[in-house]
Amino acid sequence: MSSPAPRADRLSLTLRQLRRRADLSGVEAARRAGMSQATVSRFETGKRVPTEADIHTLCVVYGASADARCELLTIAEDLRAGSTSARVVLHHHGAPSMQARIGRIESISARIRSFHPAIVIGLLQTHDYARALLSGRYAGRELDAMVAARLTRQQILDSDRKFHFVLTEGVLRWHVGSPQIMIGQAEHLATLVELPNVALGIVPWTRPTNRPILHAFQIYDERAVMLSTETSVALITDARDVADFATRFEIYAGFADYGDAARAVFKRIASEYRGMV
Repeated sequence: MSSPAPRADRLSLTLRQLRRRADLSGVEAARRAGMSQATVSRFETGKRVPTEADIHTLCVVYGASADARCELLTIAEDLRAGSTSARVVLHHHGAPSMQARIGRIESISARIRSFHPAIVIGLLQTHDYARALLSGRYAGRELDAMVAARLTRQQILDSDRKFHFVLTEGVLRWHVGSPQIMIGQAEHLATLVELPNVALGIVPWTRPTNRPILHAFQIYDERAVMLSTETSVALITDARDVADFATRFEIYAGFADYGDAARAVFKRIASEYRGMV
């Protein structure tokens, strides 16, 4: 499925714009910053996340405003490798806070690739599915906040970003809430196939594969991978690891159906849930 070419992500784009406004070549910017030209290039192509010190140094070299420096520091902090314990994520307002952080990472990414073998990816969930799924862990105002944060993130689908989602049929065979909820979710996925900036694939259970699937992951541009488990959320920015996950994603995507074939799978599953009502 074809999609518009992705725009440059905000971190890379801003660094490149600041250098050009300062009328500096990559070589001269690197010399003044005490860095190699290759390092400056990696920052501007999304292959490496600058440290706080790197950003401060480059902003001085470029004569950047305090607002621009603040924005760059915030973006880099959200992308910095690390993990958050579930005890922190799930404590009081920690989970909505994590949803907001994920939303910020999504908002600065030009290309997002997501794979999930067990549940519908957050950006694709209906309100009822999200609420039923999250109600096993949250309640009351915290549940309302979590659902609202997740649905707010979905506004990014109506943008010029490029998305590629891959699900397994098992995602929709995991019966969340009720047959009615699953009918709505399957029908919703069938409509998302039409979005011009979205490639939505599903791996039918009848499709033979030769790769084990252990967990979900999301890839943001070429610079970061997010892993979610029962106990933590981790963000990985090591270039070799990101490249490895990109390779894995392409393998899983190769097993999937797209377009009319994917829509037929979603419609078939919705029909089977109707038989349970």
